[in-house]
Amino acid sequence: MMTNHDIVSLLVTCQLAAPAATVALVGVPALLGRPPSERATALIVGGGFAAGFIAGVLTLAVLATRGFVPEIVHLGSWFSVGHHEASIELVADALSVPYVCFSTGLCGLVNAFARKYLHREPGFTRFFLLLAVFGTGMNLMVLAGSIDVLFAGWELLGISSTLLIGFFLERGNAVRAAMRAFATYRVCDVGLLTAAVLVHRAVGSGDFNRLFGENWPNGTCLVPAATATMVSLLLVFAAMGKSAQVPFSGWLPQAMEGPTPSSAIFYGALSIHAGAYVLLRCEALLEQAPLARLLLIAIGLGTALHANVVGRVQTDLKSMLAYASMTQSGLIFAEIGFGWRIIPLVHVISHAILRSLQILRSPSALHDRHELEAALGGHPGADRWALGRWLPERLQARFYRIALDRGFDQMVVGRLFVVPFLWLLECAADLERRWLALLGGSAGPGRRRS
Repeated sequence: MMTNHDIVSLLVTCQLAAPAATVALVGVPALLGRPPSERATALIVGGGFAAGFIAGVLTLAVLATRGFVPEIVHLGSWFSVGHHEASIELVADALSVPYVCFSTGLCGLVNAFARKYLHREPGFTRFFLLLAVFGTGMNLMVLAGSIDVLFAGWELLGISSTLLIGFFLERGNAVRAAMRAFATYRVCDVGLLTAAVLVHRAVGSGDFNRLFGENWPNGTCLVPAATATMVSLLLVFAAMGKSAQVPFSGWLPQAMEGPTPSSAIFYGALSIHAGAYVLLRCEALLEQAPLARLLLIAIGLGTALHANVVGRVQTDLKSMLAYASMTQSGLIFAEIGFGWRIIPLVHVISHAILRSLQILRSPSALHDRHELEAALGGHPGADRWALGRWLPERLQARFYRIALDRGFDQMVVGRLFVVPFLWLLECAADLERRWLALLGGSAGPGRRRS
C-alpha cells in the first residue's frame, strides 16, 4: 500500500516528467525530419502541461491535509566523494507546489493561444518545442531541493528565453536582442554559479535543507551570518539579470522582438519573476543578511522609478508593457527586501496573470484604442492621477529628456562595462595570437619567412 510520501513523490515527479516528455515526443520526430502536424504538436505540448497542472493540484490537496509539511523527493545523486555530495532532490512545500500550478496553468493557456497565433508559421514546431523546454526548466527550478538542481532549471530558462527572443531569424533586431539578453544572462549567472560553489564549500552539499530548516516561510538559517551574506549577495546579483533590474534592464524592452505568446509567458509572467522566486526560496538566508536586504530595497525601488518614468514615453504597446513589468518586478524585489514573504508571492502571481493577459491581447488593444478615441471624439488625454503633473515644468522637461534616452542606462552600461570588457577580450586575443606564434616559431612582424 502506498504511503502519503510515495503518493507525493509520484505526483511531484509527474509535474517535472510531463512537460519533459513532450520535449522528446515533439523533438525526436522533428530531428528525424518528420515533425508532427500543428494540431498534434499543440495537443502533445498542451497535454504535458495539463498533466503537470493536474499533478500539481493533487499534490497541493495532499499537502493541505498535512498542514503543508515539506516533502523531499530524492531522485538520486550526481556524485559523492567522502563527506561531499551533490544530490538530485525535489521539494514539495507551500511555495513550490502553488507556483508549479500557477506556472503550468499559464503555459497551458499560452499553448492554446499560440496554436492559432502561429498557424502556418515556418517555426511553428520550434516554438512549441522551446515552450516545452521552458516549462520543464521552470518546474525544475521551482521544485528544486538543492542549488544544483535550481541552477539546471535556471539555465534551461535562459536558453529557451534567448532562442525565443531570436525566433524570427530573418530580423536583425531580433537576433541582436537575443544576443543582448544572452550576454546579460551569462554575466549575471556567474552569481548563481559562485553561490553554488560557496554553498558546497560551507555545508558539503547543495541541499537546501542544510542551509535552512523548518517550513517556508518561517525558515531558520543554519549557516553563519557571513556565509549567508555572501550567498545572498550573489543570489541578488544573479536575480538582477534574470528579472531585468537596473543596471541590467536594457535587454527587456528589446526582448519584445520575439513572438507575442513568448513575450507574455516569459517577460510578463514567469521568466521575469524567476529571480524573485529564488530570493523567496532562500528567504532564511536573507533574514541573516541585512546588507543584501538593503541592496534589494535600493535596487527594487530604483528600478521601479526608472521603469515608471521611461515607460511613460514609449510609443509602442509592447515596450510600454515591458517597462510596466519591470516596474512591478522592482516593487516585488523591494517587498522581499523589507522581509515580506506572502505579499510578494501574491504580487508575483497576480501581476503575472494580469500582464500575460495584457500582452496576449496587445495586437487587438490598438484597435480598441482607436475605437475609444472615435467614441470620445479625440485623444482621451493624459492620466489625471500622474504624479508628474505636480512637478515644476522645468523638472518635468528634464524627466522627459531622461525618459526619451531610457534613463541613459544603455549608454552608461556600454561605456562603463561593455567597452572595457571588449577591450580586455581584444587584448587577450592579441596575447593569445602572439603566444601561439611564439610557440609555433612563426616569423615576427619585422621578419620575413624564409
